[in-house]
Amino acid sequence: MPDVITTDAVIIGAGPCGLFAVFELGLLDIRCHVVDILDRPGGQCAELYPEKPIYDIPALPIVTGAELTTRLLEQIKPFHPEFHFNHMVTGVKKLGDADFEVETDGGLTFRSKVVVIAAGGGSFQPKKPPIPGIEAYENASVFYSVKKMEALRGKDVLIVGGGDSALDWTINLQPIAKSLTLLHRRDDFRAAPDSVKKMRELVAAGKMSFKLGQVTGLQGENGVLSAATVKGNDGASFDVACNAMLPFFGLTMKLGPVAEWGLNLHENLIPVDTEKFETSVEGIFAIGDINTYPGKLKLILSGFHEAALMAQKVFKLKNPGERLMFQYTTSSSNLQKKLGVS
Repeated sequence: MPDVITTDAVIIGAGPCGLFAVFELGLLDIRCHVVDILDRPGGQCAELYPEKPIYDIPALPIVTGAELTTRLLEQIKPFHPEFHFNHMVTGVKKLGDADFEVETDGGLTFRSKVVVIAAGGGSFQPKKPPIPGIEAYENASVFYSVKKMEALRGKDVLIVGGGDSALDWTINLQPIAKSLTLLHRRDDFRAAPDSVKKMRELVAAGKMSFKLGQVTGLQGENGVLSAATVKGNDGASFDVACNAMLPFFGLTMKLGPVAEWGLNLHENLIPVDTEKFETSVEGIFAIGDINTYPGKLKLILSGFHEAALMAQKVFKLKNPGERLMFQYTTSSSNLQKKLGVS
């Protein structure tokens, strides 16, 4: 039998909400272990858009997903959380009236007072276009996310799609690409109007191309693209020269093992109350995109708020009967000492 790791809280998910939960729990002397299926912290921010600007984080007019992750990791350093990457939580079991047993597919077993699910929307996987032989080019010339913009500098880039991701990366990559073509099946977009306007201005200035149609085939050898074959809306086929293709067809959410943990679910989301963001099982909390409640907004800042209220209830579960004195980090010498700034 594997050794059991004992802790106050197991946080499932190392995205922004999971990381900020470490901070809020740490202020209340609650020890955390964090488990994530990815190989690094940051969640969707790190996996899907590490270099894409985020504009709605309070006090940070512009910050990338990677930068936000770095700042959050710096903020939680004083609390010494322990991370377990490349692990998927496969089981959560209630032990009597108190603790939980949490198991991962990598053989780890935790005993904790509470479980905090901060797993975003579950496991996100890109929707792949039905192009014959596309697998041979994946991660070499075909990419479903941009993890490092520099890797596309000087490339002939073909972006396929009409949503926010397609338009955002069109605007961000155009200055560094050798050439850039946006392909969509119709001259109508599901993206922010300002992004569409900027794209059309780039086309009008001759700085990029926009074409109508769908990719039906890929050309190249040994995983290196040379061109994509496109069927236009008029039925005629033509080639678009490219050595990098970015298909943005959206993401498919897979809730995974969470669906088997005995929690009430609603449309693949976990209903919670808005006082403490607890699920239908006492001691299991859900924060961030994976939860649902009336008025829910899927914003990182909403998840931060949820983490703060969640921590208050976790303190009471860990310390029954003990009074919790609310303190501000700006004025509490006790909290400042924990943060190492006193």
